[in-house]
Amino acid sequence: MRSSILALAALTCLAVGSGCATKGGTGALIGSGIGAIAGYAIEDDEGALVGAAIGAGAGYLIGNELDKTQSESHDFSEPTPLSGTRWSVVSLVPMPNPPFVVKTIDFRNDGIVVTRTTDVDGLITETEERYRVVGKTLIVNKPGYLVNAAFAVDGGQLIIDAEQFRAVCDRL
Repeated sequence: MRSSILALAALTCLAVGSGCATKGGTGALIGSGIGAIAGYAIEDDEGALVGAAIGAGAGYLIGNELDKTQSESHDFSEPTPLSGTRWSVVSLVPMPNPPFVVKTIDFRNDGIVVTRTTDVDGLITETEERYRVVGKTLIVNKPGYLVNAAFAVDGGQLIIDAEQFRAVCDRL
């Protein structure tokens, strides 16, 4: 067990070299590797597991805050695959309560994404959030939260997969 814990810690640290799409993911990797090594040095196998868990959590929190800061100061002069596109949500799981009748998403060129929702009573709400794209990851944030989602554009469809939801959208 001892050698497998050290091997896991070493592989985790090496994986950082390949990088993650977000600083939160990279922080979790670095934190788990450092935590596993430190925990092992203090308390053998069980300490390595506890250290890896604590390190991953702390690393993620620190990286997540860096993602938020970077998103706010990001240079939006370089277009992304989503810049200047508009989409209609055709499927959203889980469906919010109350459900919507129409939901559109506009990815502006200035790093702002505008979501316009018409609910079943005809009430229209509009939200503005900051977004940026890193590889195949869509990062959306507003003060108080950050969403990292995998995305893919497949012809006229945009598919967004986040921990909290999955959305399928048609290009408008």
